[in-house]
Amino acid sequence: MIRTLAALGLALTVLTPGAASASSHREAPGIAGLPQYDNTDLYAFVSPDRPDRVTLIANWIPFEEPAGGPTFYPFATDARYEITIDNNGDAHRDVTYRWQFTSKYADEDTSGYTTGPVTGLDDPDLNFWQTYRLEEIRWAADGSRTGVDVLAEALPVAPSNVGEASMPDYRTLRDRVVRSQHGVTMFAGQAEDPFFADLRVFQGSSGGDDTLAPYNVNSVALQVPVSRVTRGGDPVIGIWSTASRREASGEYVQVSRLGMPLVNEVFVPLRDRDRFNASSPSGDARSPVAVPREFLTGVAGLNRPARVSPSEQLRLNTSILPTTSPKRLGVVAGDRAGFPNGRRLTDDVVDITRRMTGDAGDGVDANDVPFEGAFPYLALPKSSGVGSRGPESSGRVDRGGVDPSVPVPVSVGDEARDASGAGMSDLLPLGSAVGGAGLLAFGAAWFWRRRRMS
Repeated sequence: MIRTLAALGLALTVLTPGAASASSHREAPGIAGLPQYDNTDLYAFVSPDRPDRVTLIANWIPFEEPAGGPTFYPFATDARYEITIDNNGDAHRDVTYRWQFTSKYADEDTSGYTTGPVTGLDDPDLNFWQTYRLEEIRWAADGSRTGVDVLAEALPVAPSNVGEASMPDYRTLRDRVVRSQHGVTMFAGQAEDPFFADLRVFQGSSGGDDTLAPYNVNSVALQVPVSRVTRGGDPVIGIWSTASRREASGEYVQVSRLGMPLVNEVFVPLRDRDRFNASSPSGDARSPVAVPREFLTGVAGLNRPARVSPSEQLRLNTSILPTTSPKRLGVVAGDRAGFPNGRRLTDDVVDITRRMTGDAGDGVDANDVPFEGAFPYLALPKSSGVGSRGPESSGRVDRGGVDPSVPVPVSVGDEARDASGAGMSDLLPLGSAVGGAGLLAFGAAWFWRRRRMS
């Protein structure tokens, strides 16, 4: 991997995790096998239907089988799930959104998630449910708090979609947990896994089958005013997400970190992965680990802050408005509102990377089901009535009768065709002009992560 990037002239910078207690992502030794703390994906984009607002989405618990009862997939109640913003490029946190969850049972003497058809969030047949508290924390340059606002207290979480017999109208249940208060729109609950790819192309298959289609994730999502997360006239923000676990002492220890995906899996040696997951971006510039420069600074002329301290974050230029005709290849296809300027749900990271390396795409140009046209944009989770299979299966997945070719009527949808039929010679100069090597490194890292999880 490093040889390939070097051959393309990619400037490498070092990144190191600082000293910390043992913690990890799924691939690291510390908490392997504890998916409730595993942050699978992070998305950040200017909201297509509300361009004065930014949407932030973080997902946890990879490969949720729809039929995974009887307890299904709750958020951890001993965790702090956070999305953090750096709005001046100094690699320190400026704003943090923190979720904490509580679980409740109507009757602990029964083993069921439900005891009958559930038609509302307050239905007595919903035997298990969760609520959450959401805080907005603001930080000074020295790391001290300057203020804490409670944005939500005891708001309901969308339950796991356990099947039509128990939840005959799941959409209504999901819609009722979307709340707007204190100037922020928020959601927490299960969703269909928005990442789309055919992993089998990396084993020589011809592609064309979304091998992640059967699975769900747990998501938190926010829609906040741009003015609330930017500062000082610089429209670029850096974003990362974390999960921290409460120890017996009552202290919280960070065990997962994600900005630009797969830095830990690809670039950080196994011996350092737990420490990286416990680290913060402020320590990244002191690392001996080679990382593509764009991972640490953003891309010049696109999403690099006016003043930047190198640190691993997902960066978004909030002044670039969403397009009414988004391209799945993002910046490579001339769509500056797409990846790597943040990341939209419809950005096709697989094809971006394979085209940059001269390979054919994976034959999966869009998610197997359309994304929603309004916040939280995520598709409804698959239910236990939808058959599932492992990532290496060659069979087609049951897509629930939904035709993925039907366009979504707002700009979160994605074009099914390639960028004006452009060939490799057309795409490379444009990609290179905005950090094509960084795009290549990012996508390659992503593939490695998904293959390791499969």
